[in-house]
Amino acid sequence: MPRKPRFYLPGQPTHVMQRGHNREAVFFADQDYLEYLRCLKQAADHYSCKIHAYVLMTNHVHLLLTPSKSESIGQLFQGIGRHYVRYVNEMYQRSGCLWQGRHKGNLIESQVYFLTCMRYIEMNPVRAKMVDHPAEYRWSSYAANALGNDNVILKPHDEYLSLGRTPALRQKAYQELFDVEVEPGSLGFLRKSLQSGTPLGSDRFKAQIETAVGRKLGKMSPGRPKKSALSS
Repeated sequence: MPRKPRFYLPGQPTHVMQRGHNREAVFFADQDYLEYLRCLKQAADHYSCKIHAYVLMTNHVHLLLTPSKSESIGQLFQGIGRHYVRYVNEMYQRSGCLWQGRHKGNLIESQVYFLTCMRYIEMNPVRAKMVDHPAEYRWSSYAANALGNDNVILKPHDEYLSLGRTPALRQKAYQELFDVEVEPGSLGFLRKSLQSGTPLGSDRFKAQIETAVGRKLGKMSPGRPKKSALSS
């Protein structure tokens, strides 16, 4: 069965995820997370991708980014794969696949879903019951976006900057977003959009994307997501 074609647009925020082979771990120690972040920074700079939010879970990663070129995201994952997979294989004397096929991704309408997607990503460790609050998890962008911690990987998006005139005001407003839980329906919608590669936004936004890519877009399959999917 042929692979479903993917499409990314320059300047359009995109939610991407990559999972370990057979859902197995891809990080085994603190130094592995640090090495992945080093690879991510290097690849993002080299292939001109602006990283807005991320979380590194034990067996998968989520990124919210904006590419400068349509091929930037694919190049970013290829670049990370070349360096990080070699690092893991050498460190743990292993061979074979580390990642489960290709990464998944979908375009995000910034005015509607951008901040919700940031929360979805940074709340992953809480939904997985690894921590009680996102600030307690070291391997995400929450500490930078909400608390102002230095993070050389991140480039703030206009939707985030619009939260306040100063960094302190933006951070306070961003923290307050986490006081209200994302509705289960929205969580499922975010996840199903990612799995299917369907742009996440209004009908007008989807029509604009169809015009830009020159073809009709598929639709998400109906049905409620499984509860276990919400921490992925």
